[in-house]
Amino acid sequence: MKIALLGASGRVGQAFLTQAAADERFDIFALIRSQHADLPLSKDRTVMGNARRLEDVKKIMENAEIVISCLGTDGDDTLSTAMAHILSVMEEQHIKRLITIGTAGILDSRYEPGKYRFETNESKRKQTRAAKEHAKVYEMLKESSLDWTIICPTYLPDGTATGVYRTERNVLPEGGTSISVGDTADFLYRELVTGEYVGNRVGLAY
Repeated sequence: MKIALLGASGRVGQAFLTQAAADERFDIFALIRSQHADLPLSKDRTVMGNARRLEDVKKIMENAEIVISCLGTDGDDTLSTAMAHILSVMEEQHIKRLITIGTAGILDSRYEPGKYRFETNESKRKQTRAAKEHAKVYEMLKESSLDWTIICPTYLPDGTATGVYRTERNVLPEGGTSISVGDTADFLYRELVTGEYVGNRVGLAY
């Protein structure tokens, strides 16, 4: 099964690749902006390019059955621009399944109905620009006919996978304050295999 991976050189992308590359069920191809010696992919499994460019997104997604995005916001509108390209190509190529990494800020507030966490005091972040960009992506996916899942980790320190953490649909697990990069990648891999949370944002925390 061919998987198109965007954001492979980021922290979660690299951790996911390390875990999933050994699974023979999946044939992973990654779009990268520059060569990374530490990515566990052969050169014929990587495409040099930029997710902001439609033609590069088309190239990596050719014949893919599942798309995974670990793209960050890059301090601008890269995420929403790339997602518009991804959705366009998925529709064109009849690809249904998309898993993407978001942020806990776009989960529902537990205490203020109708608001995202980043719009309330539940979020400790003072800057909301990145969360707004992630929210834009969520709203795009919500309006689509895709089988999407947005994984929404809270504070994301480096760390290896333990496989022990809490998940909850559309809200952050009560009292959750962090989840490691390794465990976020672990859950991404689990969701790839199980598809348990299709059509949901998933709050992720210890």
